[in-house]
Amino acid sequence: MFDKLEKMLARYTDLSRHLSDPSVIADQSKFRVFAKEQSELSEVVELYEKYKKNHQNILDDKVIVEDEDDPELRELAREELKELKEREEEFIDDLKLMLTPKDPRDSKNVIMEIRAGTGGEEAGLFAGDLFRMYQRYAELNGWKIDVLNSHHQGIGGFKEIIFSIDGKNVYKKLKFESGVHRVQRVPLTEASGRIHTSAASVAVLPEADDVDIEIHPNELRVDVYRSSGPGGQSVNTTDSAVRITHIPTGMVVTCQDEKSQHKNKAKALQVLRARLLEKHREEEEAKISESRRSMVGTGDRSAKIRTFNFPQNRVTDHRINLTLYKLDRILQGELDELVEKIHLADTAAKVGVVKAA
Repeated sequence: MFDKLEKMLARYTDLSRHLSDPSVIADQSKFRVFAKEQSELSEVVELYEKYKKNHQNILDDKVIVEDEDDPELRELAREELKELKEREEEFIDDLKLMLTPKDPRDSKNVIMEIRAGTGGEEAGLFAGDLFRMYQRYAELNGWKIDVLNSHHQGIGGFKEIIFSIDGKNVYKKLKFESGVHRVQRVPLTEASGRIHTSAASVAVLPEADDVDIEIHPNELRVDVYRSSGPGGQSVNTTDSAVRITHIPTGMVVTCQDEKSQHKNKAKALQVLRARLLEKHREEEEAKISESRRSMVGTGDRSAKIRTFNFPQNRVTDHRINLTLYKLDRILQGELDELVEKIHLADTAAKVGVVKAA
């Protein structure tokens, strides 16, 4: 780790020299490249320099403790040495966190898929609750939501809803939402007041660019049909709904929310690209040994990750054993505390892997 930090410090020093060079200043494109690289290094270099200064103070105090004749001065050095060593451990932990490899997908937009699971109509209502929760979270972050496809169920419920979220670092914040979300509450239709348990699954897919996934037209079968809304009534009288089948994988995507066939096709292709990219990621992930996987970040959509208990106003994330008694606020989109604690646990798990390596 320290060899890597020394190289980063040396590079930072080189960049500082380049940025003061008149020939570089005159070449604005080169200047911007160097300035961007220096900015990316600045945080870790600043922390490393604090670590080095602290470590030098440790060495100086050790000399005083071992060689100084004045007992009072030796005692002061011993006290300071204890604090400096504690600080050094904190610096090392922070540096390890900073050197943990960043996920290159963090800056991507996402496509989210929410599907009702076990629990009948109540599961559909819960899927609707989850959609509105993420919708409010997106609004709080200044992100844009676009519904790509939906199948309504009952009042305010969904059998399935697929939507995109565009904004800054969307995937970074939402990537650990994939999995089965369980709800425990008394349904409106339950006369006896019995608590009912149902579930909905969430999938978070980083949006794929054309360069990420190449789809050849001859690999697709495109079918068009008449779209219909809740209850089966006709939404329009033209064949605007689109079903795309990716022949090599058998993957099927449908889209009917737009009145335009072209818009539905574009949205269906957007979902298909994201699913194909995720399939490729899962295949790559399967090659990684179990010891190198983060318990938080497996993205297994069949794993039960969270329980929403309405009678107790409680939300529990089972991956990190976190319980918050603020279900009402979380459903209003106040997800930051959950998101931050899951990210901290994931980073700590990765650092643990680094330590063991």
